[in-house]
Amino acid sequence: MTEPWLDPRTIDHLLDDTKTWAVVGLSRDPERTAYSIAQVLQSKGKRIVPIHPGAAAEGREVLGEKAYATLADAAAAVGGIDVVDVFRRSEAAGEFADQAVEIGARGVWFQLGVIDEDAYRRTTAAGVPMVMNSCPAIQWGEREG
Repeated sequence: MTEPWLDPRTIDHLLDDTKTWAVVGLSRDPERTAYSIAQVLQSKGKRIVPIHPGAAAEGREVLGEKAYATLADAAAAVGGIDVVDVFRRSEAAGEFADQAVEIGARGVWFQLGVIDEDAYRRTTAAGVPMVMNSCPAIQWGEREG
């Protein structure tokens, strides 16, 4: 049986029906996985919004987009976030799912290897769809493949 956080309909919805993705942990370091996945998101027509306190404090852009220190700052500045894509360790990721609910995000995506079942329960109980332990690039590859 597939884990509930890998529901194909939720994955399709987040990949197909959303536009603006906040990428938590996205810095200017091209060696980081968040950077390459953000590039994939852009290639698929998604607007990325980097969430990285260091880059925001320096007033830097990442992949041509202004970086923000927090999800709340980003949501206020860009007019809303569709998906919060989290590149953090499992033990730190749940707080970003909670923040995603608070800012009215339409979905949460925890990257491959990031699992927090309590955060999943809280997020989906609040009516926000969530994917965990998956990667949008892999999902698109499987669909196209």
